[in-house]
Amino acid sequence: MKFSLTIVVLLCGYLVQAQDIPRNPLKDTAGKQHQDTAYVIIHKDPRVDLLVKKQAQINEETSRAARRTDKGYRILIISTSNRDEAIAAKTKVYTYFPELKAYLWHQSPYYKVKAGNFKDRKEAETFQKRLNVYFPKGVFIMNDTIEVKPVKPGEEEISL
Repeated sequence: MKFSLTIVVLLCGYLVQAQDIPRNPLKDTAGKQHQDTAYVIIHKDPRVDLLVKKQAQINEETSRAARRTDKGYRILIISTSNRDEAIAAKTKVYTYFPELKAYLWHQSPYYKVKAGNFKDRKEAETFQKRLNVYFPKGVFIMNDTIEVKPVKPGEEEISL
C-alpha cells in the first residue's frame, strides 16, 4: 500500500510540473545570447494605431473636460417636489424647443428643470416670453454657470 501511494505521489509530481517554454536565443546589442528569456513576437496592423488615435480624439471632444463653462443665464422652468411633473416639463421643453438643452436637477426635496445656455440676458428674455405660453405658472431667468462649446477656427460661438 505504501509503495503504491509513493508511486502515485511521484507520478502526480511529475505530471504537475510546469511546461517548458520554448526559448528564442536572440542576441542583444553586445552579442550576448539570452538563453533564459522568453520572447513574444507581435504582428499588428498599422491601422490599429490610427484607430487608437482617432478614438482618443473622439473621447477628448466628447468628455466633460472638453466643455468650457462660463457665466451666463438659464431659464428656470419648474421647481417642484413631484418628479413626474419635472420630467413632463423637461419633455415639453424638448418637444417645443429642440434647440434648447434642458437640465433636470434634484435638490432635495425639489426637482428643478432649467433650460438653455444664454450668454446675454436679452436672448434669455426672448425665450422666456416664448416659454411662458407653454408654462403658465411662469418661468424665470437665473444667473448660472453655462456650457460653452469650444469654438473651432472659422466658426462663431453659439449658445442656447
